[in-house]
Amino acid sequence: MRRRSLLMAGAGGLLACTGTWAREEPSPREAEVVQPWRAEEWDWVDEARGRDVPVRLYLPSAEVNHPLPLVLFSHGIGGSRRGYSYLGQHLAAQGFASLHVQHVGSDRRLWTGNVFQIFSRLQDAARTEEARARAHDVRFALDRLLLERPQVVDAQRIAVAGHSYGANTSLLLAGAAIPGEPQPLADPRVRAAVFISAPPLHGVPAPERALAAIRVPSLHITATDDVIRVPGYHSTAAERMALFQATGSALKRLVVFAGGSHSVFTDRGGTGGVMANPQIKQATKEVVSEFLRGVLDVGSVDHLNAWAERHQDLLAHWAAA
Repeated sequence: MRRRSLLMAGAGGLLACTGTWAREEPSPREAEVVQPWRAEEWDWVDEARGRDVPVRLYLPSAEVNHPLPLVLFSHGIGGSRRGYSYLGQHLAAQGFASLHVQHVGSDRRLWTGNVFQIFSRLQDAARTEEARARAHDVRFALDRLLLERPQVVDAQRIAVAGHSYGANTSLLLAGAAIPGEPQPLADPRVRAAVFISAPPLHGVPAPERALAAIRVPSLHITATDDVIRVPGYHSTAAERMALFQATGSALKRLVVFAGGSHSVFTDRGGTGGVMANPQIKQATKEVVSEFLRGVLDVGSVDHLNAWAERHQDLLAHWAAA
């Protein structure tokens, strides 16, 4: 059990995020409105691993004649490609392509079946083998997208992002060096990373050293009440802040919202406060797109200070490297 390492959000998002996928389709009223984004879905299969890799790609609704910066998004445990739609839609509206990858070993199907076996299923989903498979899911999806739609994506402007278990998947892809891994999980094509509610590296010897290997610019997002309350995997915002400090990125920013919850960053409404929930979501999608635009296009994120001023009433802490 020493290498429980990549469990991370595994149990982390466990019961805390049981409703993260509850609302994954637009309401009829939303569907009638002309949106600045569109979405496409594919049910890909990684033949080499015998594993399904469903994906959902968000794009600007208007046709563009140039490749777009790409965000690869990894969901938390029990989620799907249709989750975190508020982020995918916003990124597409801002001129990004956002590819949301579904991880079949730790997706929404965990919530189906015998209710008395749910914790066992969640523990299986949090094993190192699944954590490793998740990273390979994202790498495969990127390979496939670049092969099939090379005109859509700018291969020089690729970022990875994720929430909870997905944030840990993103840590691996961004360069976290896990001792004993048979092959590197980092993808050198990743130029920036966004870690939302990233749990600590449970079971990893010298986790600070593993995190120090991450060199790409990184944005870390949490909230003061972002707590995972699962025996063996308990973690708090303080540990997410420590993870920020340990990450080796020369350019990095930390956002800590006041209040909130672990699942406030999902599509769920109400969690973290009826009033605060939509405000935190709005601020989150703004800072994600503005950070990535700064890193991938401008080479500076100094403009984020203006974002912090706009949302100062929501913030408990805002820090730079």
